[in-house]
Amino acid sequence: MARSAASIPAATSATESGRTLSLTRRFDAPRETVFRAFTDAKMLRQWWGPKGFTCPRADIDMRPGGAYRIEMCAPSGEIKILAGVYREVSPPARLVYTWVWQQGDMAGVETLVTLDFVAHGRATELRVTHELLPSDRARELHGEGWSSGLDRLVAMLSAAA
Repeated sequence: MARSAASIPAATSATESGRTLSLTRRFDAPRETVFRAFTDAKMLRQWWGPKGFTCPRADIDMRPGGAYRIEMCAPSGEIKILAGVYREVSPPARLVYTWVWQQGDMAGVETLVTLDFVAHGRATELRVTHELLPSDRARELHGEGWSSGLDRLVAMLSAAA
């Protein structure tokens, strides 16, 4: 009997090294599936963003130099837009991309995200490194957002299992 993605403990750890956020999460899903959840716009819209948010739009040009744009809708109805450019696309092992908020206190500030997908049999360890965050508070807020979003990804993968 297959276990659901939620059956693996949500082993998330955060490392606060300067203004870099590092998270590790283990999913009971194949590496290719977890990678696709970040690269297929239809899948991404199902889980992206913190709890309570929706993702009505995700445009993805999945190639080095290709751009992405993600629109998230907060519970208040406010639309938050995130955009960037892919620097490395190595399916199903690695994604590296810039991250630029289009509004708010961090509008125009470019940060860098590296996602490493490590296979452990039929499970996947995801290592998130979010660098160049401008302040300790930005690192804390992005850590909360990533953790909540990854919880939503676990739920989506569990429902699909």
